[in-house]
Amino acid sequence: MQKRFERSAGVLMPVSSLPSPYGIGTFGKSAYEFVDNLAAARQKFWQVLPLGPTSFGDSPYASFSAFAGNPYFIDLDILIDEGLLDADYVNSFMWNLEEQYVDYGLIYSSRFQVLRTAFENSRHRDLEDYKIFLEDNKDWLEDYCLYSACKDKYDGTSWVDWEEKIKFRDDNAIQEIKEKLRSDIEFYQFIQFKFFEQWNKLKKYANEKDIQIIGDIPIYVAMDSADVWQHTDLFQLDKELNPKKVAGVPPDAFSESGQRWGNPLYDWEKIESDGFSWWKKRMEHSARLYDVIRIDHFIGMVKYYAIPAEDEDARNGNWENGPGMKLIQVINEAIGDKKIIAEDLGVQMPEVIDVLEKSGYPGMKVIEFAFDGDRKNSHLPYNWMPNTVAYGGTHDNDTLVGYFTGLRHWELGYIREYMECRNGSIEELVDKIFKSVYESVADVIIFQMQDILKIGNIGRMNLPSSMGTNWRWRMVEGQFGPQEIERLRYLCDIYGR
Repeated sequence: MQKRFERSAGVLMPVSSLPSPYGIGTFGKSAYEFVDNLAAARQKFWQVLPLGPTSFGDSPYASFSAFAGNPYFIDLDILIDEGLLDADYVNSFMWNLEEQYVDYGLIYSSRFQVLRTAFENSRHRDLEDYKIFLEDNKDWLEDYCLYSACKDKYDGTSWVDWEEKIKFRDDNAIQEIKEKLRSDIEFYQFIQFKFFEQWNKLKKYANEKDIQIIGDIPIYVAMDSADVWQHTDLFQLDKELNPKKVAGVPPDAFSESGQRWGNPLYDWEKIESDGFSWWKKRMEHSARLYDVIRIDHFIGMVKYYAIPAEDEDARNGNWENGPGMKLIQVINEAIGDKKIIAEDLGVQMPEVIDVLEKSGYPGMKVIEFAFDGDRKNSHLPYNWMPNTVAYGGTHDNDTLVGYFTGLRHWELGYIREYMECRNGSIEELVDKIFKSVYESVADVIIFQMQDILKIGNIGRMNLPSSMGTNWRWRMVEGQFGPQEIERLRYLCDIYGR
């Protein structure tokens, strides 16, 4: 059983939201300054969103790989310092139109061109570290890089639309295309080498400052991913390799028609038959990347919602049984002394509660879910139990200021009474929320950076079941300043975190 966390606090801040001159947050100077500020604020955790390469829609929860890193996070200034890029060349590109938002279209059209220039200038092939990297990651790296090179060859289309012999991974066809695309494959290997080189240095720096990294991993992988293309036998696919059923959740507070995520479902019987080896490798990899692993949609390990692939929404899905404790035992063996946070939000099921108790994993509470008028609501702070990780809101929630501003007067009434903030401003109400969460019995408390900065709806990271305006918010240079740092430090001191 996992040991409990010590009483502590942290901040949810996507890497993409860090300031940088190049349109999106990176592992560069601002990331190190952010770590310094967390340490000054007595925070013990930096939680990031998934670090994988993003596809159409820009969601980190729909990645091309469960193992690879996002090339956008490679810091270009570091590459300039290494002599791989010229500063004038890098600055000749337009990286963003608005400092506060990521423009993924601009970045996509230029970032790979710049990275390819760095690749052509690099002598990484002679480095012992590069050779070790290739060997240590051979289980996924070669197939991911081949997949990425093929996507370029096939104009970005999904692998299910590639020519038949490549789609079905005919041995001769795969060997032939590897030879043709050798240079492109090596380019993507170089990108991954630089990603992990920079990330590992940043993580080491954070750990030296007594800050642990919480990494978020989606339970499912994207249909258009190297993982599914490489391991079609591990998923519920038909003879043409199309999904039979897809993942999602039933109708809930977020959506009346539920959420149809579209991810292919695992063939748990097949996965179990070889000792969950793919999941074991995934968790071993995650344990190297992070100090704590938050498993998104943990419920799906116990019971998962299966939606007919032909359906447009999630209303006709049904619950099916997952592997439960069998997979938990494999995960525990794979991660060693690292810890798990179980995102157990959504439908409450006895089976999930039972697995949480047996595993010792802490579940989650979210303050934005607390005030529906039901005094027995499990998200109300007085109903929290120890071994809990509490959040102001997650990446799927509005910011606290945005949430409270959007409520009607009568809906705010109970919240104001509970927080003893009857006539104060929305910003004062947010201060009361912080106090209530920090003083609670929750072992770990996490707030989004947008809530620390008291940003309104413009800072919302994701609105589920929508596309086009998500995952874009960025912090402006200097925004996380002495006032915010001192406020967090004070709360940690007063409430023993």
